[in-house]
Amino acid sequence: MRETSGRSLNRIEACVLRHENRIFRIACAILGNTTEAEDIMQEVFLKVVEGKAPRFQSPEHEAAWLTRVTVNQCRSLLRNPRRKRSEPLLDVYPAQDDEQYELLETVFSLPAKYRIAICLFYYEGYSTREIAEMTKQKEPTVRSILTRARHMLKAVLEESHDG
Repeated sequence: MRETSGRSLNRIEACVLRHENRIFRIACAILGNTTEAEDIMQEVFLKVVEGKAPRFQSPEHEAAWLTRVTVNQCRSLLRNPRRKRSEPLLDVYPAQDDEQYELLETVFSLPAKYRIAICLFYYEGYSTREIAEMTKQKEPTVRSILTRARHMLKAVLEESHDG
């Protein structure tokens, strides 16, 4: 690794402090495992330390790049056949009541592409256009995924209330 000046270290530290919670939450929502999310978070910030990040034009550009890298790292891990989901992540997104707990539990049971869209849209506040850019999909595809995810959530929640 190349030598990093004190000034660069300060910029890196500031970047980590600004984004660590959001990157961790996104990785947790996608992976459903806090240990794996911590590993992903380290890998994402390692890319910054190694100088693989572009020169950011704005704080929004920085956040979008870090989010895109997080999503890509999570997708790579999800494709790994040896990966096992082993730990709930409900402590990361605390529920204020039983209804929110049930909703979160249902969101985390969705397939990854739906969890990614729901997490980025509802929990992180990104627009469908921004999600499309981060996930390298077309905006109508993201809207379609969100619509399907909502229908899946509704069906599961209605089934659990009827049963």
